[in-house]
Amino acid sequence: MLIFFKRLMNKLFVSSSRDYWETRYQLGGNSGTGSYGRLSEFKARVLNQFVIDKQIQSVIEFGCGDGHQLSLAHYPRYIGLDVSITALKACIAQYKQDKTKSFFLYHADCFADKQGIFQCDLALSLDVIYHLIEDEVFHTYMTHLFATAQRFVIVYASNTDDNPAYQLKHVKHRQFSNWVEKNCPQWQLLQHIPNEYPLENQINNKEHSPSDFFIYQKQI
Repeated sequence: MLIFFKRLMNKLFVSSSRDYWETRYQLGGNSGTGSYGRLSEFKARVLNQFVIDKQIQSVIEFGCGDGHQLSLAHYPRYIGLDVSITALKACIAQYKQDKTKSFFLYHADCFADKQGIFQCDLALSLDVIYHLIEDEVFHTYMTHLFATAQRFVIVYASNTDDNPAYQLKHVKHRQFSNWVEKNCPQWQLLQHIPNEYPLENQINNKEHSPSDFFIYQKQI
């Protein structure tokens, strides 16, 4: 079963990260195991407590996916961005009665927020960075992520350049903290929260994850 899954995921990745996720959602796929079960509950506990502790009033997420992780969140105001039209339509339908949530299509080449319309207290990136295969896409994504945050950025991802030969084609681990240090010197790492269910040896497992929480604060 695992071998079949890997073959299917590799077949889906034929052109770009954006096309992969749109095709995946069109075929009935979801945002992945990290957005369901105990992993999603762990993420929600950390994020909801942070929002309370820091009195966060607005949140923007780059890569909201199918909206399941969002169903566990308690944010005063929320903006969800994603590259998949199919995923966004699902989110819009699911939260159509919730006036605190807005959703927009994210295309890195067509995102120029000169007026600060998308500025929020907190910017989120949850299980996204290691799915950004193209270097240029990664750089632009990170630039937009930190540019929209007024106070904090929370990244939930792996932080390594270790990419074993057997991993799936839609995965590329990156030591993103090096990018932050080089390109966003005004942002400092406030806290690193290890995963409660760490993934060992990069083995695919629905109950574990390679991601940790990295919380950055803007220095005034």
